[in-house]
Amino acid sequence: MIYDLILLGSGPGGYVAAIRASQLGMKVAVVEKAELGGVCLNWGCIPTKALLKSAQVFDYLKHAADYGVTIQGEPEANLSDMVKRSRDVAAGMSKGIRFLFKKNKIEHIEGYGKVLTGKKVSVKGSDGKTTEYEAKNILISTGARSRQLDNLPQDGKKVIGYREAMVMDKQPESMVVVGSGAIGTEFAWFYNAIGTKVTLVEFLPNIVPLEDEEVSKQLERSFKKAKIKVMTGSSVESVDTRGKKCKVKIKTKKGEATIEADVVLSAVGISPNIENIGLEETGIKTENGKIKVDEYYRTNVEGVYAIGDVVPGPALAHVASAEGIICVEKMAGHKPEPLDYNNVPGCTYCSPEVASVGYTEKAAREAGYDLKIGKFPFSASGKASAAGTKEGFVKVLFDAKYGELLGVHMIGANVTEMIAEAVVARKLETTGHEIIKTVHPHPTMSEAIMEATAAAYNEAIHM
Repeated sequence: MIYDLILLGSGPGGYVAAIRASQLGMKVAVVEKAELGGVCLNWGCIPTKALLKSAQVFDYLKHAADYGVTIQGEPEANLSDMVKRSRDVAAGMSKGIRFLFKKNKIEHIEGYGKVLTGKKVSVKGSDGKTTEYEAKNILISTGARSRQLDNLPQDGKKVIGYREAMVMDKQPESMVVVGSGAIGTEFAWFYNAIGTKVTLVEFLPNIVPLEDEEVSKQLERSFKKAKIKVMTGSSVESVDTRGKKCKVKIKTKKGEATIEADVVLSAVGISPNIENIGLEETGIKTENGKIKVDEYYRTNVEGVYAIGDVVPGPALAHVASAEGIICVEKMAGHKPEPLDYNNVPGCTYCSPEVASVGYTEKAAREAGYDLKIGKFPFSASGKASAAGTKEGFVKVLFDAKYGELLGVHMIGANVTEMIAEAVVARKLETTGHEIIKTVHPHPTMSEAIMEATAAAYNEAIHM
């Protein structure tokens, strides 16, 4: 049998592309050596959100009296039960992918896939046997793994990556988190919320360094208020794991410091899974550790495509899904628009949450824009006050000349749900005046978008 499409990897890029290809009439097979759904569903996006929800519930219970609720005795965080719930959620989602594959008549080939010349894929099964398959098109969506640093080798016990952080059988008393991107920030908040003493180390001047600087500064204040020790402009030079505790040597602006901790979590980014999948043998070009593709994800080898964490662009689940759909629609002869990478939302699910899309203030000024900037603090929001979540703000950036919405930056409760409004508004080329005249429901957190926009045009009502 010759398939229309064989995909390597079933993460949010691979499984979404496979389903869309099947909808478009293709005969599809997906090669996956582990659980369906890939890292995101099984070891990333979904199970981490389950853990964070457990920590949020625990945090609510600790502050129940603030809401007029009396609880007898002190609430306790049970890490093993939290982990079990998280794994159960992930397992349920993986079963859902199996159902979708069956519904869409997608064949799941279990094993390790490798691209061969002549539009073929070899798959080595768990029994050691290798089988070859042929397809008109091949799509590489093999994802990524935790990045390893030479001076921070992971042993899986004392120096760990995100996988181990997700399934620890015992809560550490203390932890050093290295790197303050989404992974590091979320785990720093999670472990701190359930009672671990956390130190967060970031090499760059601000935590969540890709975010607008005002958001980064607000999150740092919130973390320090929550008793997370934040060390910016600092780097971990070495970790001595020989004793009972890790001795972490940190280079700071003021000199070297040594911190002792039970566990060190390395959250310094990810490495694309491009080794041993046939790139060299088939002549597929790479650049800076990623597969080179065009705007429709075609590699230099005819009939071979690549999406997700293995290609340039933000390593985000929703980006991989969007790329997968664009890729297979083009493959099927449709005319999809190339992805606008400047209108991709980014979300960090710590507390307070962080969400953004488009230009930061610094990037917009560097691009030469004259700006109208509006901010609305959640301390002025009726819904935020009623919910007891007054930390944070919404910040909007408009081009002063044409009114184009250049960027939106949020920090606060539930802002990861709110950011989609800004993404749609930018896609539709909405102006500031149109947002101001769009009636928002009251009382809601989302009113802050309208209020911040009004502030940019000196029309703010509630501050």
